[in-house]
This record gives sequence, structure tokens and C-alpha cells, in this order.
Amino acid sequence: MKRYRLVLLDVDGTLVHCAGAGRRSLERALREAFGHSHGDLSALHLDGSTDRLIVRQAMALLGKAFTDEACDRALSRYPKFLAEELADPAFKVLPGVVMTLTALRARKIAYGLCTGNVMEGARLKLRRGALDGYFEWGKEAVGGFADDGEDRTRLVLAALERASARHGTIAPEEVLVVGDTPLDVAAAHGAGCAALGVATGRYSVLELRSGGADHVVESLSAPSALGILFGEAPSP
Repeated sequence: MKRYRLVLLDVDGTLVHCAGAGRRSLERALREAFGHSHGDLSALHLDGSTDRLIVRQAMALLGKAFTDEACDRALSRYPKFLAEELADPAFKVLPGVVMTLTALRARKIAYGLCTGNVMEGARLKLRRGALDGYFEWGKEAVGGFADDGEDRTRLVLAALERASARHGTIAPEEVLVVGDTPLDVAAAHGAGCAALGVATGRYSVLELRSGGADHVVESLSAPSALGILFGEAPSP
């Protein structure tokens, strides 16, 4: 069983379920940035996407030309709405997450985030679940975020670069990306990394396995999950 030197974790659907808070917050941010009627994201499939790509796609639906300045204008408004929307009582920390993060910290295995959220969005979501203390933020953060670009593979590479700067050179094949969508899997493989699919989001074990995940579990509470992370047990 392979031992990984770096574990990169997705946020939505993998660590927490935000009950649509992110979608609602982006819709409010778009309305404020571009006009009252410009916030409907119902036509977009957001699972596994990145905040910057979502804004690009939303602007295309609105018939607006995308610019980085316009995208930044919308995303700068997003955190204030997200902080409000996360009060939704349907928010939850997903099964096995606290156990997993506690074990990663105890084993002193390098880990971080690889998420389609901008960093502040990820921080707010994890703070809502009292998970933000397991990670570093700002310039000290080891991870990849939508601040790094639109493409998820670029986010994996950004996280790998930061981790290598902190811990010494880490090869892509020494990295395990943990996520709940086929896009997480594809991004991991695009960067030369392995992927653990976790079926706590929209996608089933079968769909994640069909999407090419190297390992798949029902949730991070599955008996095999820690064994996969630590290279101590085969994937079922």
C-alpha cells in the first residue's frame, strides 16, 4: 500500500456540507456587482467547479464579457454574504472529518486544502464547522484555492508548490488528493497525483470509481479511510 507524503483535501462535499450557502452567496455577490437581476446560478452545475470559473460562466449567461477585474469585483463581495448564509442550520461537518484531521495532525503528515473556494470562502466554511484551526491561512497556507486560478489542476499544482517549499521537494506521485467529485479526481490525475474519492457529495462510490479514482470510500468515517491516507490498508 502506497504511503503519501502530502494529503490535499477538498472542502465542499468532502469536509463540510454547506446546504447551498455558497451558491446563494455567489448569487447575492453577482447581483450586487452587476445588477439586481443578474444573480441566478440555477443553470450552472457547481459541484467540483471553482469560484472564478463559476463567475466566468455566470457572466457568459448574462451576456457580459469576462474580465479579471469584473470577476474580482464579484468575488470581493462574496465573503460578506457567505458569512451570513452559513448560519443555515442545515450546515454540517461530514462523517469522519474531525477524526481524519486529528489523525493527520497526530501523525505529522503534511496536509492542506485543495478547493475551488477562494481562500477566505474556505476559511469561513471551515470556521462555521470549528475546523479552521486544523489549517494555516494567509501566506502560511499550504494549499490551492480559486485565488490561484480557474482550473482545478492548477490548484493542485499550486498546493504542491507550496508544500514543497515548506517541507522539501514532494513529487506528484507522493500526493493524495481527497475530493467528492470526478473533477477532483481529474485534477489530481492532471497534476500526476493520486485521488481518493469520498462519496459524501453528489456522486456515488460507483460514479467516483468510474471517474478513475484510485481509491473510493463511502465517507471519511469508513474503516478503510485512514488506512488509505496512511498507506496501511488497501482500498476496498
